[in-house]
Amino acid sequence: MATNPLRITDTILRDAHQSLLATRMSTGSMLPVLPKLERVGYHSLEMWGGATFDTALRFLHEDPWERLCLLREKMPTTPFQMLLRGQNILGYRHYPDDIVEKFVQLSVKNGMNIFRIFDALNDPRNMAWAMECVKKYGGHNQAAICYTISPVHTMEAFVELGKELASMGADSICIKDMAALCTPYVAYELTKRLKEEVGLPVQLHTHNTSGFAVGTLIKAAEAGVDVVDTAISALAGGTSQAPTESIVATFQGTERDTGLDLSLLNDIAGHFREVRTKHLAQFEAGLDTADIRVLLYQMPGGMISNLVNQLRQQGAENRWEEVLKELPRVREDMGYPPLVTPTSQIVGTQAVLNVLMNERYKIISQEVRDYCKGLYGRPPAPLNPELVKKALGDEEPISGRPADYIEPGFEKARAEIGNLAHSEEDVISYALFPNQAREFFELREAGQVPPITEPRIFPAKPAEEAAKAAPKAAIAPVRRLERAEEERSLWRLSARLRGGR
Repeated sequence: MATNPLRITDTILRDAHQSLLATRMSTGSMLPVLPKLERVGYHSLEMWGGATFDTALRFLHEDPWERLCLLREKMPTTPFQMLLRGQNILGYRHYPDDIVEKFVQLSVKNGMNIFRIFDALNDPRNMAWAMECVKKYGGHNQAAICYTISPVHTMEAFVELGKELASMGADSICIKDMAALCTPYVAYELTKRLKEEVGLPVQLHTHNTSGFAVGTLIKAAEAGVDVVDTAISALAGGTSQAPTESIVATFQGTERDTGLDLSLLNDIAGHFREVRTKHLAQFEAGLDTADIRVLLYQMPGGMISNLVNQLRQQGAENRWEEVLKELPRVREDMGYPPLVTPTSQIVGTQAVLNVLMNERYKIISQEVRDYCKGLYGRPPAPLNPELVKKALGDEEPISGRPADYIEPGFEKARAEIGNLAHSEEDVISYALFPNQAREFFELREAGQVPPITEPRIFPAKPAEEAAKAAPKAAIAPVRRLERAEEERSLWRLSARLRGGR
């Protein structure tokens, strides 16, 4: 009998398919297996947030709120969990406080339980309001620490951040290892210290990009971690999480026995294997092995692919090694931000610009200017004064919380979208993603939105098309949705190079 069972959050309905299959799993593909998922006894199911909201509107023509409601109806007892980017909510920029509050309120109302809140810079000011709102409306406040490696990201700094988040009302702490940099013994030490010095439940989220996710979870469990993130084996490994079944089997018969049924998990895996092969074949990245470059360059595997694709678009793939050398220099200039959305895109694109221009900061992206101005928050370390001077001239950076400089947005969004919005949830969808939401609402008005209960099936691409894509796929798995944001800066560069604006 387990005396301290390890609890499991399965990412199969969110991060697993976001990592491996471009977030394209539809609600209809999930529905048949929900009764079995309900029986498992998970600590929680991560099934919303991250890129799922944008993708549902943009590519699947689904209402993401309807997904939340439908899954809650089919799974009344399993806690639901989502990834919330703090003041960025689900997007790539800061939103006003009233939008954040209304989003949280409606999420709880429609069935969300656990909110994993993070900020790309680990700036608590960008997490505080979202945390306050979650507390106000009765959700579980899981404050996340983005794990990364740099001279300023020390064990002591992470523990101090954990203490600060606890003082802000966190109900639990998540070690968010988005780039698979947290090695097993580091995970042991960090987990142990957070447990002892912060005193809150600790959950560990990592990826298998670098190949040691199972080892990292095992050592964290030995240190007393309360919950770990895994993914059903059909969508595990690669840039996804460690397999749920492997972790369950590892701890059977020990004091940390999860108590989960391997036979039931095997049945669930069978469903998702079929979904992967029959519904989502064209989004296979083509590489499932460990990517050691993550450890060498401290950047997520998807970011590596994004940078290579940027160079390819400019016919400059031969300059890849220069970009690899430039990227840590840009990151240092920018105060060592963790490389996670949106900072990975900001840093990476600027490194490409510096290389292509054969001069550092000859062209500075608008995102870097905003970053230097303080509009993304407080960097972990001081910025290079020369970069700030080039980016801002004589303009002074802001010193306050970025969202304090943003006007309220809910009533403005309501007025703009008008009768196309049928609910407050629709207004929030529009406020977050105006173009995608408007297009979806117009399709809905025209009766052209398929029922959410029908799977969206994307067959494999024709052989000749797949062959053309093969060289790209062989570089590293691609997180296609994040790439779109990253490419915008490069398209502006491309226009300038062609003499346009």
